Amino acid sequence: MILGLFLVTGTAGLYYLSKHLQPAFQRRAIEVLKDHYKSDVELKNLEISLFPQIAVKGDDLALYVRGRTDLPPLVFIKHFSLNTHLSDILTGPRRVHNLRLDGLEITVTRGAAPPKDASGEKKKLPRFVIDDVVADGAVLEIVPVNKDKEPLVYELHKLALKSAGVGQPMTFRTTMTDAKPPGMIDASGTFGPWQVDEPIDTPVSGDYVFRNADLSVFKGISGVLSSTGKFKGQLSHIEAQGTTDTPDFRLSIGGHPVDLKTEFHSIVDGGDGDTLLQPVKARFLNTPIIAKGGVTGVKGIPGKTVALDLVISGGRLEDLLRLALKSDKPFVTGRLDFKTKFLLPPGDRDVVEKLRLDGRFNVSDARFNSFEVQEKLDNLSHRAQGRPRDVGNGEEVVSDLQGRFTLDNSVMNFSQLSFGVPGAAIQLTGRYGLSDGTMDFHGTARMQATLSQMTTGFKSVLLKAVDPFFKKDGAGTVLPIKITGTREHPSFGLEFRRKEK
Repeated sequence: MILGLFLVTGTAGLYYLSKHLQPAFQRRAIEVLKDHYKSDVELKNLEISLFPQIAVKGDDLALYVRGRTDLPPLVFIKHFSLNTHLSDILTGPRRVHNLRLDGLEITVTRGAAPPKDASGEKKKLPRFVIDDVVADGAVLEIVPVNKDKEPLVYELHKLALKSAGVGQPMTFRTTMTDAKPPGMIDASGTFGPWQVDEPIDTPVSGDYVFRNADLSVFKGISGVLSSTGKFKGQLSHIEAQGTTDTPDFRLSIGGHPVDLKTEFHSIVDGGDGDTLLQPVKARFLNTPIIAKGGVTGVKGIPGKTVALDLVISGGRLEDLLRLALKSDKPFVTGRLDFKTKFLLPPGDRDVVEKLRLDGRFNVSDARFNSFEVQEKLDNLSHRAQGRPRDVGNGEEVVSDLQGRFTLDNSVMNFSQLSFGVPGAAIQLTGRYGLSDGTMDFHGTARMQATLSQMTTGFKSVLLKAVDPFFKKDGAGTVLPIKITGTREHPSFGLEFRRKEK
């Protein structure tokens, strides 16, 4: 009876204490939060239960950067609950076993650090260890200093953290969806300790797996990307390295999928998502690509601009044509060396339409798969060398092609374009349409042989009279030429009536 009376009395006492201590506990909790996070604190509701274990529930907890009521709360929690045992609270360090946060929103505004304490006095605050935190559905938003840039928002579908001790970083595991390109990210690592004076400097590190990223959200390309890697640094400055694989990468103008793989090292500004790529090593088919540059925001323009320096050394021209053209068989093959400035501005347009390039290329040992084109080049080479009787003998010559180019609005413009076969050198300028395959080139052909040496019989005798008119600068013959038509059906001809611009 005595034991039963003691239990009833003790339970009633704990219940009484729970109800009457709530206002004091709420005031103390707000005071501690204010001091620890240097924040202005609002708490709508708090409930405490001391039996059979300590349980605390609360609603609408908001922590504001001190003195910055013009900003959204640094932390807002719609509902929270925690539980622990009385013995864990009475002995140090104080320990909370489970903390659940529903509707957690963290908004970090860069450059909005709380004011420093003028007295310089540091208050001794209670030291807590929280064993487990569950905050599914949390949202982390980082607002850049530049108001013209879009905030960076992370939606964390699943988030679990475990304590490693007082003042130590917490381990975490999270599942989140990337907005663009859409895909699922699983990440785990360490986070913290939280930097009260400048939250954007809070350390973070870990590993990630990115799955099923749909690239078709970017107009003009498609494919499903996967990636794995590691990251470390602070929220404001994260270094990442890893690999990506897109086995079905394709351009809309081409249609042929290729397996695109990359290795990368990047530096991410966690405040606005700007990324430096240093470098990216990519490969598809037999062509390697090295890219350096960045993905950055531009003042007043939504979205990101991709600005890179691209280099291809020892690649294959047919690989590039397979990616860019719809035809099953590339019309020309050869070794490709390529350097260009790559600029892809933001905007809701096809990638090929808004892509801008400015660079140089060199194609060596080129051979054309079109029998008609290759035959014309073979015959040109034989005649240019003064061997007209070898025309049509089946000997295949290789060509070299190099020049400068720019790409704007899906049209390639070429300058200093030179094309050579044994015995002949061709200089051209002109344009090529990526979408429709149309060509419009004009220039000169310099041949080693004279006109009379390029033919046989009576025609050769007649042409000897005009040979002097076409000799120029040490060449046997210099002729004005044009190449028009399409890539499938090019037209080669002389252009004596062309007006010089």
